[in-house]
Parts: sequence; structure tokens; C-alpha cells
Amino acid sequence: MSDIVVPTFTPREIVGELDRFIVGQAKAKRAVAIAMRNRWRRQQVAPELRDEIAPKNIIMVGPTGVGKTEIARRLAKLAQAPFIKVEASKFTEVGYVGRDVESMIRDLTGIAINLVRDEHLERVKQRATAHAEERLLDLLSQTEGEQEQPKQILGPFVVSSAGTVRPPASSSTDRDALRKRLRAGELDDELVELQLPATDNPLVSVFGGPVGGDIEMQLQDMLSKLPMMGGGKTSPKKIRCGEARRVLQEQEAQKLLDVEQIKREAVERTEQTGIVFLDEIDKVASKHGHAGGADVSREGVQRDLLPIVEGSTVNTKHGPVKTDHILFIAAGAFHMAAVSDLIPELQGRFPIRVELDSLEKADFVRILTEPHASLTRQYQALMATEGIALSFSDDAVEAIAAHAAEANRRAENIGARRLHTVMEALTEELSFSAPERTEDRIVIDRDHVESVLKPIMASEDLARFIL
Repeated sequence: MSDIVVPTFTPREIVGELDRFIVGQAKAKRAVAIAMRNRWRRQQVAPELRDEIAPKNIIMVGPTGVGKTEIARRLAKLAQAPFIKVEASKFTEVGYVGRDVESMIRDLTGIAINLVRDEHLERVKQRATAHAEERLLDLLSQTEGEQEQPKQILGPFVVSSAGTVRPPASSSTDRDALRKRLRAGELDDELVELQLPATDNPLVSVFGGPVGGDIEMQLQDMLSKLPMMGGGKTSPKKIRCGEARRVLQEQEAQKLLDVEQIKREAVERTEQTGIVFLDEIDKVASKHGHAGGADVSREGVQRDLLPIVEGSTVNTKHGPVKTDHILFIAAGAFHMAAVSDLIPELQGRFPIRVELDSLEKADFVRILTEPHASLTRQYQALMATEGIALSFSDDAVEAIAAHAAEANRRAENIGARRLHTVMEALTEELSFSAPERTEDRIVIDRDHVESVLKPIMASEDLARFIL
């Protein structure tokens, strides 16, 4: 196994980076920070012991909207690792209609392929640009040559149709002049003819609906390569020079890529640094003593998940992928079931369990103001596009947080997602009338918040359906 480049952030640095985007949940942040640092530590261990060190999978317990998914997503971005979020409830036991659990590893490998391909494209970008420019100059030279008057070359001289005799111009001089005009953007509107892939026979779903399911996607991929379905065919098409440059750059970059090397790297990165976020794991848990009906299928999903999480080999179209060192982070609200309701074998594969805290008014105040892309900053940026400088007073932020916390208490607790509904209700009139307003500065204060939200909160029905 070649050495995988793993970021060398310390656990404290990882938590600090997560703090920029997620408020609170210190225990969960510490757990994922340790898991990420352990990946770097494992790469430093001697090869004979490295394969024996398995990742310590994590299970997060907490209500919806408290940051479970966001923690895992930000961690993967920080680690530059292939990451996929899947809902455990989407899977079914083998023999039932639905997705099989191995599909998440195939999807994760596809994400890794795209990740590695983008990195390789960046490396060859400069060479591809140079090659594309030469091809474009060839096309432009042909176009200009066709537009010139007929001429005849006699020895070292050129005789035009009008009978004028002159020495032939240096082809290198003409090409350099054309290159300067191309780089200056003077030729962007010129039309050139390119051979582009034929798109006359778009494939439709072989089962009559939108493409879906692993078997159908593989079948579509296979059929699209057949000559009778347009695979490999090209047709001439005239496009503008500016667009042709982009198309040629993509074509030249593809020629410079080593597809097999990309596959090898992607499979290895999936195996060594991949992260699978298994959401709604509580939906496949079943109460002890209930073995009938849907519970049979739920337990079947758990048993299908078990070998993937324990470590097995999944066949993908890019090659076999071992799941032994993929990090699995499971999450669920566990309102109707407990972690102990999962089958014992699966519980044993998630040795780290962290409980996330419910969010209260003080947390909402921090969420509205502290993160790098807080909700208040987002609305300010949106209004700035209309020429309006929007600001929220401190007491307005307190009032928004209080109403969000109250709405969560009255109805379902949806965590920080409640802030989105409250903010939309608060700014609906402003968002609608912003293009017609003459003010260039608007301040939302506590009085404005109360005047908009209090009537909604006063009505039980309005609060239930609007907030």
C-alpha cells in the first residue's frame, strides 16, 4: 500500500476549525477530532501493524437539527476525504425491493473517483491549456485560409488572383499574430468547426421512469457505449471560439489523464480515508420482543450492514474495495428506540457513543451570529445584492432566538432548522419588496421582530403551520 497523504491537524486544531461552523456539541467534536487524528497516527505506524489497527466507529445520539450531519460533513472536507451521507432507512434486506447496503460503498468509490480526477486535472491544467491553444490556432488558421482569395504559389513568390506578386509571409509570423489576437479575446466570437460527441440518441430509463438503482445505472452505462446507441460517435458542429477553447481544454486534459492510475488512487483513498455517515440508524432498530412485521426487515438491514461495517470486500466497476478501514459515523434521534435495541454485533462495531445536546435560546443566539456563514450574514449578503444594507440589532437576535426556542417547545423539536422558518417568516415582506424599496439601509430591531412574529405565535394553528 502506498502512503496516503492525511492532513496533520491536531485534535485541538480540528475542533477549532469545526467551531467556525458549528456551535456547541463539544463532546461530538472531540470524538471526531480524535478519529481523524488516529488516521494520521495509523499512517505513521509500521506496515506490519498498520493493517491491524481498525477505525473506532462513532454513533451520535441526538434530536434532529443539532449538528450531527454538519459535523461529519465538515470533518470530511477538512480531511479531504471521500464522504457520503446515506439514510439507513433507504436500505432493505436482501430479497426485498430497494437499495442493497453495498451500494453505499459503490457510491463512495464514485465520489473518490471524482475527487482524484479533479486533482489530476488540476495538475495537467497548464499543459492542457497549451495544447488546446495550439489546436484552436490550427482551426482558426484553416478558417482564415478558406476566407482568403484564391492564390497561386510560384517558387518563392505568391501570385494572387489579381496578378499581384509578393513573397510568401512567414507562417510562424502569421501564427504568432493569430495567437496574440486569440489571447486578447478578439477572436472569441469567431466560429470554428469541432468534432463533438453525438447526442442524437439520449438514453431513457430502460424501465420507463427516471434512471435509478444500481443495476439500471450499470446497464445504462453499458448500453451507452454501444455503437448503435451513439457510443463513440462524433459529429461536426460549429461553435464560437470562446466555447471551443473550453471544450478543447477538457479534451486535451482527458488525453493527459492516466485513467488506471486515477482508479487505483481512488480505490485506495476510499479504503484508507473514506467516511460513511449512516443517518437515521435508529429507524432500523427494533424493540426487543417485537419480531414480527416490519421489525424482521429492520433486523435484516442491520445484519446486511454488519459485514460492511466489520470489514468486507465490495465489488465496484472500478475494482474491489475493502471496507476494513473506512470510518463509519452513525447517527439517530433514538426517540422510539435506544442504541441497545440494535443487534449486539452491530453495537460492538460502534465503540464510541456521544450524545448531542438539545439547542436552547442561548445556542440559537450564537448560531445566528458566531459561525462563519451565520444566518444573519446570509440575509445581509442577499439584501446587499439589492443595494440594501441590512442589519440586526442585538435585541432583535435575542427575540428571534426566543421565538425559535418557543416554537420548538410547542411543536416538534427540529433544532437549528427552526431558525430558517422563523427568519423566512420575519423577512418575507422585505424579500418580496426589496427591488422596489428606496431605502439603502434597514435595521431589524426587537419591535419589528415582535410585530411580525407575535401574532403568529399567539395563534396555535398559525404557529404550527408557519413556524
